[in-house]
Amino acid sequence: MGWDIGGVNTKVARVDGGAVVAVVGRPYEIQREPAALAPLLRAMLAEVGVAEPVTHAVTMTAELSQLFRTKREGVRFVLDSVEAAFPGASVHVYAVDGTFLSPGEARERPLSVAAANWAATARAVAVHHPDALLVDIGTTTTDLVPIVGGEVVAAGHTDPERLISAELLYTGALRTPVEAIASYVPLGEGLAGVSAEGFALAGDVHVWRGDLRPSDYSCPTPDGRPATRDFVGERLARVVCADREMLDEAAITRVADAIARAQIRSIQSAMQRVLEPHPSIRVAVVTGLGAFLGVAAAHTLDLEVVALSNQLGEAGARCAPAVAVALLLERQGIGS
Repeated sequence: MGWDIGGVNTKVARVDGGAVVAVVGRPYEIQREPAALAPLLRAMLAEVGVAEPVTHAVTMTAELSQLFRTKREGVRFVLDSVEAAFPGASVHVYAVDGTFLSPGEARERPLSVAAANWAATARAVAVHHPDALLVDIGTTTTDLVPIVGGEVVAAGHTDPERLISAELLYTGALRTPVEAIASYVPLGEGLAGVSAEGFALAGDVHVWRGDLRPSDYSCPTPDGRPATRDFVGERLARVVCADREMLDEAAITRVADAIARAQIRSIQSAMQRVLEPHPSIRVAVVTGLGAFLGVAAAHTLDLEVVALSNQLGEAGARCAPAVAVALLLERQGIGS
């Protein structure tokens, strides 16, 4: 079993013989109900059709939640929850250097396992794509990981280092506030400043444009109303302090298109920075809920695009780190 335990989403993958057998992802904000994590893990294990005992490979990003004052505290909480959910189970925690640690070792080296999920996905991708840029765009963030000669050659390893290197970009397909994407959008004959009031998210933009389904909108909406096209349009109108009695569909589409273009440009710019030291990379392996953004950005740079879903299936690609840690552990012969 592979687990990717995040602050707002938790994912599990069951693999056998290098094949993805089952994948389950659940939106879950650990800050709102931390005690629910262990029961959630048990329920998800049952959902993928596994009876204990089973071997678990774990990676995480939940340690960054504001629930915790330090990453050390967050790592300990996640591992305590895993062990409470599966007492006595064989648990292996993925470290950014590609090794698996025991829970005890991981507690002693929290920064080695904090937010190491990108490294797991990249090393799994490197098996089949030895020279590539991994582009993994989820609900909240974008990971851009260079792979050369079958090795992950990322400049950063911790989140702060990766933000400096542009290998981590805080823009995603769902949860990013639109004011964090664009400052101005077209309105009438001019450009309107974007209201920084949390009126709409990237998910509103991409549902309106048809790149996401309303069912993909797995986080709370800013106004608490549904993710249907009507309400998505209302939230986008408020981005320019208007409403749907003031703006027609064409006007809303212009706003949404401008925000989408700005998001793609920011991803493209980061990709250029990451690729600059690695001119041999001409392939982008794209995955995640926001894969469509990665495809668009890669095409602007004339990269060949490979969808990870071709290898892992659509569900597996959207939960790539969970699949990756399970595959990597299986390749080491642990738990087989």
